[in-house]
Amino acid sequence: MAAESAYAAAGVDIAAGDRAVELMKDAVARSHRPEVLGGLGGFAGFFDASALARYRHPVLATSTDGVGTKVAIAGAMGVYDTIGYDLIGMLVDDLVVTGAEPLFVTDYIACGKVHPERIAAIVGGIAAACTAAGAALLGGETAEHPGLMGAEDFDIAGATTGVVEYDEILGADRVRPGDVVLALASSGLHSNGYSLVRHVFADWSLEREVAELGCTLGEALLTPTRVYALDLLAIIRATEVHSISHITGGGLANNLVRVIPAGIGVDLDRGTWRPPAIFDLVRQVGGLSLPDVEATLNQGVGMALVLPESSVEAARSVASAAGIDSWVAGTVTAEPGAPARVDLHGDHPG
Repeated sequence: MAAESAYAAAGVDIAAGDRAVELMKDAVARSHRPEVLGGLGGFAGFFDASALARYRHPVLATSTDGVGTKVAIAGAMGVYDTIGYDLIGMLVDDLVVTGAEPLFVTDYIACGKVHPERIAAIVGGIAAACTAAGAALLGGETAEHPGLMGAEDFDIAGATTGVVEYDEILGADRVRPGDVVLALASSGLHSNGYSLVRHVFADWSLEREVAELGCTLGEALLTPTRVYALDLLAIIRATEVHSISHITGGGLANNLVRVIPAGIGVDLDRGTWRPPAIFDLVRQVGGLSLPDVEATLNQGVGMALVLPESSVEAARSVASAAGIDSWVAGTVTAEPGAPARVDLHGDHPG
């Protein structure tokens, strides 16, 4: 028996993998920046680092992440071209909060069986999201794991690299008393807390029409993560920003405190925004407390910017032009000798 036939007998379809690559080539090429050398098919991707010569003191930044159990929603609904936005949102937007410009992304897809059209749809979504983020999809890997994963099972992850000037890195050390917190709206649940969300809705059909949501449950749960990268970079260039928190797993307070220094307290006012209906639905159906929800989900806030009050108008103008709702959600005060603190107060509008 030929080696390839033996491999196929073991459950790995090399021909299907090759077809998937052919189907995704055009989408990947559209994401490329001028610095990308070559195309798909090599053992490594190439990015012309001479582009960094324009920086005075370039610092590389990197981030890695996955989509998590939201892939189960995509699989159940048979919709595969949106979760790429979730992957890139988790990757690139973790990077850009430091002030770094994303340069390129690599992805990894593991599956029980390669379905070429499915893989191409996933990668097509990743490539489209890379284009939206200004990053090149430089390469990736699709691995078939028969016997380890079911034929319909898959998971996706990736890594990204960016660059920032050393003296322009954003972070807690820049935060000052008197700053304010500017919240940028999320598009929904994004890609965090889905183990909880799937547990809460375990007895609900994804096809169930939900009046409060204006769509089916599945459509609401599969809403793609908003990719903020280019808009955040535009805000950073337009005005003074001190630190930015990407509100992912752990919720608003737990992520914001990561970009606040010791001796600083932040008070957030729930009365400044109303979370989208999906958050209230998760809480009600699950019988969850508000602290439980706030410690897991983003509650309608995708990014939290800490900046001088004088920067708010310019930042909101850029966000508005990009179609992103924003509002001042809190204030920053000095608390000498105390650890960094972020608290939420009040009630959301009814």
